[in-house]
Amino acid sequence: MSQPTKSNRKLLIGLVLGSIGMFGFGFALVPLYDVLCDTLGINGKPQGTASSYEAVVVDKERTITIEFIAQVQGSMPWKFGPKVNRIQVHPGELTRTAFLAKNLSAKPLVGQAIPSVSPGQGAAYFNKTECFCFNQQPLAAKADAELPLIFYVDPDLPDSIKTLTLSYTLYDITDKQTAAIEQGAAR
Repeated sequence: MSQPTKSNRKLLIGLVLGSIGMFGFGFALVPLYDVLCDTLGINGKPQGTASSYEAVVVDKERTITIEFIAQVQGSMPWKFGPKVNRIQVHPGELTRTAFLAKNLSAKPLVGQAIPSVSPGQGAAYFNKTECFCFNQQPLAAKADAELPLIFYVDPDLPDSIKTLTLSYTLYDITDKQTAAIEQGAAR
């Protein structure tokens, strides 16, 4: 075999192995991200289902600041944000607030909000009894909605945590919703 052919073969094998390695690394990113976030205590994932509120002793001696942040994914034509940006709560106290959404487009859209609590260690103590993030949010063209959020902070929240930040990112899932309906109708 001539010298250029051997080097081409080595290059081709290297490129194929590199591509396979990158493809495998792409699949490993999600679990690695979760492990990294758990280890560093960032991007806390609150529970994905409603908690039941059982009367607990409200700690009136302690006040926790809850900050609300909202963002809309990419080019989704919605306005989305908290009714209030910051509130003070006592651990154990059931608190009601809301987020406001408005579909700015001329067609109906479906949104899904994904929550995150920061610092991550606080996510286990932030309990939602009702949240718009548990369900998809369809909005007609130019319509608006008030999206309820009812929560409480567990009194066992470590004393070192004085502020919890609840962040929502709203995603446009209209195409996924339409595809699921069409797939169901085809069966």
